[in-house]
Amino acid sequence: MNYLFVSLGAALGGVSRYWLSNFVHKFLPFFFPFGTLIINLLGSFLLGVIIFYFDERELISQPVKLFLTIGFCGGFTTFSTFSFESIKLLLDSEFILASVYIIASVFLSILGVYLAYILSR
Repeated sequence: MNYLFVSLGAALGGVSRYWLSNFVHKFLPFFFPFGTLIINLLGSFLLGVIIFYFDERELISQPVKLFLTIGFCGGFTTFSTFSFESIKLLLDSEFILASVYIIASVFLSILGVYLAYILSR
């Protein structure tokens, strides 16, 4: 049954990632992977809220936790896409953009989880 919860969450997370990425690229330039960056930041923050607020206070059941964390957040966040886009920027000799993207993605995603931790206290 746990596999079903994870699978459903991952499907919804993947669809949400696809929608949000397309939405973001309607408003922000396509030369920089803003969609993936925003998705990773939101996903990191959401994961932090789920773990540090809902799970630590025992407000969600184990199946819901699996659905939301491994399922939805796992399907929503895009580390493999982040890796590909980083390599693409480097191969295109966009070294400054690649550096900004990598540093911003890692730092701000960690900050997102930490912010969720702080707000959950």
